[in-house]
Amino acid sequence: MINKVKQYGMFGLLKMFINVCRTKLTFFQARIIRFPIDIRGKKFIKIEKGFTTGIGCRIEAYPIDNSVALTFGENFQMNDYVHITARESVKIGNNVLLASKIYISDCSHGSYSGDHNDSSPKIAPNDRPLFSKPVVIEDNVWLGEFVSVLPGVTIGQGTIVGANSVVSKSLPSNVIAVGVPAIPIKQFNFESQLWEKIERT
Repeated sequence: MINKVKQYGMFGLLKMFINVCRTKLTFFQARIIRFPIDIRGKKFIKIEKGFTTGIGCRIEAYPIDNSVALTFGENFQMNDYVHITARESVKIGNNVLLASKIYISDCSHGSYSGDHNDSSPKIAPNDRPLFSKPVVIEDNVWLGEFVSVLPGVTIGQGTIVGANSVVSKSLPSNVIAVGVPAIPIKQFNFESQLWEKIERT
């Protein structure tokens, strides 16, 4: 208890206690939700034990077919001001860690992939039909500050995405990826137990 007082202070501990009580009323199996938080479409969101948030987060689900569209695995943790939205399917695995100010979405206002579904720029963005592709973030993934994850992406287990990166294409397991768009620059070698640079020709 003395260590907790040193870490948070008396006011911080009181605030933490209030947050824990509110957490159990919001999602009983969560570890702690730090308020304020914006939760939209709660009945379409599924969480497992150990769910933890920072302050100012926004999670929302607007499913196409009235089923669960946003799922979080065990021991999921996101820091402050993370925004996650799901229309079709966003699945986040176990032991996933998100830094602050991250954006994850399976949908956008309109389609821009260069096919017959493309949206015209003459139509107001809010009037363009919503377009979605599932997002999967596998176990043990860590996303750095200001990362954006776009529709149709899978991030393989154990992968790390560096700060300010935009994940617009799927990433394999056990790599470190950075950039816009994010590309792998290192891969974990299970024989040497080292992160090794990926040589490009």
